[in-house]
Amino acid sequence: MPELDITDKIGYTLLKKGIIDFETLEKSLKMKDSEENKKNRKNLGQILVSEFGADHDAVFREVANLYAFREVFLNDEKLDDARVAFVKKFIDALPEGQREMMTQAKMLPFKYDERQQDKLIIIAADPTDRNLPVVARSFNVKKYEICYVRLKDLQNLTERVAPKQNEFLKLLDEDKVSIDEATSGTEEESVDEDALEAEISKSALVNLFEGCLVEAVRRGVSDVHVVAAEGNKTNFLFRVDGNLQVWHVQENTIPEAVMAVVKDRTKNVDRFEREMSQDGFIQRTIDGHQMRFRVSIMPIVTTEFKHKFESVVIRVLDDRKVITDLEKLGLQGPARGFFYKAIQKPQGIIILTGPTGCGKSTTLIAALYQVIDPTVNVLTIEEPVEYIIKGARQLKIGPKMSFEQSIRGILRHDPDIVLVGEMRDKITAETAVKMANTGHLVFSTLHTNDAPSAIARLYKMGIEPFLLAYAINVIVAQRLIRTLCKVCKQPLDNSEKGDLLKFGFTDEDLVKHTFYKAVGCDKCNAGWKGRAAIHEALYFSKAIKDIVLNAGEKVDENAIREQASKDGMWTLRRSGMERMKEGTTALEEVIANTTEEE
Repeated sequence: MPELDITDKIGYTLLKKGIIDFETLEKSLKMKDSEENKKNRKNLGQILVSEFGADHDAVFREVANLYAFREVFLNDEKLDDARVAFVKKFIDALPEGQREMMTQAKMLPFKYDERQQDKLIIIAADPTDRNLPVVARSFNVKKYEICYVRLKDLQNLTERVAPKQNEFLKLLDEDKVSIDEATSGTEEESVDEDALEAEISKSALVNLFEGCLVEAVRRGVSDVHVVAAEGNKTNFLFRVDGNLQVWHVQENTIPEAVMAVVKDRTKNVDRFEREMSQDGFIQRTIDGHQMRFRVSIMPIVTTEFKHKFESVVIRVLDDRKVITDLEKLGLQGPARGFFYKAIQKPQGIIILTGPTGCGKSTTLIAALYQVIDPTVNVLTIEEPVEYIIKGARQLKIGPKMSFEQSIRGILRHDPDIVLVGEMRDKITAETAVKMANTGHLVFSTLHTNDAPSAIARLYKMGIEPFLLAYAINVIVAQRLIRTLCKVCKQPLDNSEKGDLLKFGFTDEDLVKHTFYKAVGCDKCNAGWKGRAAIHEALYFSKAIKDIVLNAGEKVDENAIREQASKDGMWTLRRSGMERMKEGTTALEEVIANTTEEE
């Protein structure tokens, strides 16, 4: 039998270990020998990872083994400040082009060999990359050795020693991006503001702020935070998939100058007011689409008492993200049936509950679109209005008509369907219940941890139990959980499955379903990309109504919870577990967003 070449050995080993299947191996070998690949010169391992989505570390660990590359385990290494400084010294000495090549090749200089002090150990996630020797020679060492390292470990170290540059800001600095500036407000200049004006002109803050808005829209950011800090610094942060991350730190600039630019470009705020809360809005056309931004400004305290520092939070309102198809919300199991049944009734209240930022408004608007019809009068009372809902009359809350006044007057406006942004007090809750009991369909939100506690909250507001029992159709508690990146997620090893059993999964679940963990790649944020909703839908069956009707001094939440489970309700935790069975999310995310069922 002729001896197998190295490519055949790699393919055979990966097939034997179940890392790839026979069909994938055949296709990848054909691709490797194709005319097109003779130009790209990708080897089998690279083709399997980039074209067929094979697990990077599983493939290249075997490749490294067959090519006799040593493996370095970063968990066993001392990654202190001295080590980071050592690596940075080599990287900083590289020319710009070589540094870019080093990043593309997924490699880093790491340490000198303990046995040969003049030999540099270079770690790489793909030790077969043909650019490795080119970059290695640029480190100007007598000898070097390439060692294999796990991709995630390498990425974590790279973030510490060579964090990614903000490409958008780089283009701004090079004047390669032009910002179409909107007209700013006209304010009287005073002598006290001269220093700020000089600072604004000097540091091109207008371009920075406008560029921040553009980048936020392009990256699908939900909120932008602009926060003044000590030492003439201002932090710009983006909330992506529910988590804040630093976008830019503006240094050597008076924070008041940054805030002055933000206020100048925001309608309905006073640039010279620095000691009270202010709310305003911004409108821009970005990439051909009309965008709105809701701006909240609050004064904050720091150790520098001479300065009047502020924090700004800008909510990005992108109408393109409005979901009008209820199916796209991904309601699971019984929650879907309960929700559809509730909104198809001619009257009653549909309540969405959960913390700020859990997607309650998105779900309500999607539900509203199912019932909007030219034959019905749909009114909304929101403060503030975030998204324009076609087919609804959205009341304008302002100085001359407050939220409370609009609530009192709405019944005189001949409504059929009403969206009340939030049942924030007894007057609002009583009006919503009254409308539901007089033939109207009402949608609203509450801030409670789960569905049963929403009933207790309304009861404590002073709403009579018999009114609640007959007014409410369904209460849906919602959370948004991060979803795993489809490119790099990895199945859990058998050694990691013990936690799943402790969490409540059965041995049968572990056999029938594949459970995954977050890994991290260049297409995601540490293994996560996007979010999905989980729901707990408490439908008001006859049994639930009886429990509420018989409430004495307080509503028995546990009795409601038990009865709802008998009626088929999935709790938030159960809903999260189902998402794990689908392979959508991981254990730590469900633990972080749900509480243990009692």
